[in-house]
Amino acid sequence: MITPPALPCRAIPAVVDPVVLEAVAAIGDRDWARLKPLLHPYLHWTGPDGETIRGRAKVLRQLQDWSPPGPPARYELRDEQVYRWVQQPG
Repeated sequence: MITPPALPCRAIPAVVDPVVLEAVAAIGDRDWARLKPLLHPYLHWTGPDGETIRGRAKVLRQLQDWSPPGPPARYELRDEQVYRWVQQPG
C-alpha cells in the first residue's frame, strides 16, 4: 500500500472555501480592512495553544500582534463568513 506524503503543517488542504483562502491572504498581507468582512461578528478563533478568542473585533486586535498564522486546521462558515477558525496545534 502506498501512502501519500504528509502535508507540511502550514500547507493549505486541497479543498478550501474561497472565503478562507481570501482570509489567509488578507492575514498574510496584514490587510485588516479586507479581512474584516470575511470574518463573522461572532467568530470563534482557537489558537495553537488551544485558547479560544470570541468576537471579530477581539480577533482582529489580536491578529495585529501575532505573526501570520497560516491556514486553519479546521474552519466553519456561516453567512459566507468565517465563523470558526482552529489553528494547527503548535
